[in-house]
Order: sequence, then structure tokens, then C-alpha cells
Amino acid sequence: MPTRVIQVDSNAPESNLIAEAAKVLRAGGLVAFPTETVYGLGANALDAEAVSRVFVAKGRPANNPVIVHITETKQAEDLVTLWPETAALLASRFWPGPLTLVLSRRPSIPDIVTAGGPTVAIRMPAHPVALALLRAVQVPIAAPSANRSTYLSPTRAEHVLGGLEGRIDLLLEAGPTAGGIESTVIDLTASPPRLLRPGLIAVADLEAVVGKVDQSLVTVGPLVSQPLKSPGMLERHYAPRARLECVENDALALALEHLSKGLRTGLLTFGQLLAVENPLLTIVIMPADPPAYAAQLYAVLHDLDRAAIERIVVALPPDAPEWMAVRDRLRKASTAPESS
Repeated sequence: MPTRVIQVDSNAPESNLIAEAAKVLRAGGLVAFPTETVYGLGANALDAEAVSRVFVAKGRPANNPVIVHITETKQAEDLVTLWPETAALLASRFWPGPLTLVLSRRPSIPDIVTAGGPTVAIRMPAHPVALALLRAVQVPIAAPSANRSTYLSPTRAEHVLGGLEGRIDLLLEAGPTAGGIESTVIDLTASPPRLLRPGLIAVADLEAVVGKVDQSLVTVGPLVSQPLKSPGMLERHYAPRARLECVENDALALALEHLSKGLRTGLLTFGQLLAVENPLLTIVIMPADPPAYAAQLYAVLHDLDRAAIERIVVALPPDAPEWMAVRDRLRKASTAPESS
């Protein structure tokens, strides 16, 4: 069956349209919807069979948990065994917003949501459509990004359909998402709290609220079977179909090497380059501001895939704290497919 698409107002979603989507979720269906980060693929988080459909649609490994989205702090408290002061402080400061908290779970959460692990990842999204849907359905929504597993996350409705058309019931289309990359994930069961995935909220902002945060990121390969604590920990993730390569210095040289072999090549860089006359080369000048870069990254990579680019060369942004999340996504996107 084709995926049904409903267009809704991004800032003031129509209640009757949101009610249709909520009805699908309550019946065990799958609904893709926008958040302030990327489009998510939602199912009733308390319905194990519905959540299993998310894993099937995405081709998602069973050991990779999904984030539970809620609309009020009380819902989060009801899903965990302990709501520590650190959680209260971070939720008060950053919710609704692109911050996911990992906490000890209650048995009421189906194992499939947490990959069978003892913790659950929870966040309160800020997008008006996401919040309206959560209020209408009146249950937590389990929602990873609305894409096939390991591939580019979707920031526009057409990105969702490109990977999941016919595999999900409904898509709420509300224009492009603003943030462009996924939420920051912090594990509050560790001491000090541990960063599991960098995102739109910087570590410095977290530390201003809760003190020291452990930034020693861990990535795992595809053969690891134990439950992960958070999405985004696999070594290959957020990847375009084209082979992506990251370069600290002379990205143009690598791009020219690919061109010499007749490969259609995309080059993401920060500055204007000398004119290169080659119909096989597509140059994209990315913003020098980290949030603006993040907002455009996935859309640019989707566009290069649609243009049948065979190699993507990226001049890496500076190795600086404000670029941590962008560099994380680029590094994971550059892991060779054969290693996954």
C-alpha cells in the first residue's frame, strides 16, 4: 500500500489532521512526522508489536534502541525507576528541545524499545507538529529517524518517501526540519554523566547545568550483539549511498583524483576554490557556522545522491568543540559500507 501523505501547517498544525495521525498510531500503525531535528518514524511506545514494525520498516538491528518521545515531564518520570536531580535540571533547561536523556527503565516499557537493555532514552521534542501529535495520541511515541537503517536521516518529506514509501502508513509533511541533525544524547545512569551522541546541544551547555560530562564517545561495529544504550553508536551511520571520504586538509586534491578516474564527484568545502572546469564535479560551499552547517548537511548529501554522485569528498570542519556533532556525523558517514 502506498504511504499516505498529509500536509499540515508547521507552526499551527490542524487538529483534525493531527487526529487522523493519532488514530493510526493508536491502531498500531506507523506515522512519520517532523521534529526540530529530523523527521521521525513513530509508533506507540507501549505497543511492542507496533514498535517491531518500525524495526522491520527501517531494517534496524534489534540491539539498537529507539528514543521515546513524550510531551510532559510527568510522562518521562512514569517511564523510569529514578528521576534524578540531573534529569530534572536538564529537562527544565532544555525541554522541549533536542536533548535525549538515558535513564533506568521501568518494566512497562517493551523490551524492543530498549533493545532489551536496562535503560531507556527519552526526549521531549520542540516541533509544534510533534507536540500536537503526542498530545493527541496520549501515549509516548517511540521514534527513530524516518530512514532506512544506517543511511541518511531525513530533513524533508521527500527524503522520508525516498526510503520508506510503501513501508509506513502515514507521513505528516510540514516542510524541512530546522536542526538538520539528531539530538544530543546523555547517559544519566553514569557518574559523571556520559555523552553517548553529540548533537545540537553542546557539551559546554550541558556542563553549565550538571557539571563534568564524560566525552569519551564509544562506537561499535555491526557484529556487536549486546544492547546499545543509545541510537547513533554504530560505527557506520547517517551515510549517503555514494562513498563519502573526509579530508582534514587538501580535499580538492582527492576530488581531482576521483575525477581523473571518471567518477562523478561531489566536494563539500568551506571556501571558494579556483575554477575547476569538469562536468563531473559538483562543488557545494557549506556554511562556516556550525548550526547552519548542521541544518544543511543531510539535505546536501541527499541532493548529491539524487544527482548520482559516485564519490563525496568533504573538507572536515575544524576539530573544535562547536563542531563535534557535525564531525561525528561525517566520520560515521565515511565508514566503508563493506565494514558494516
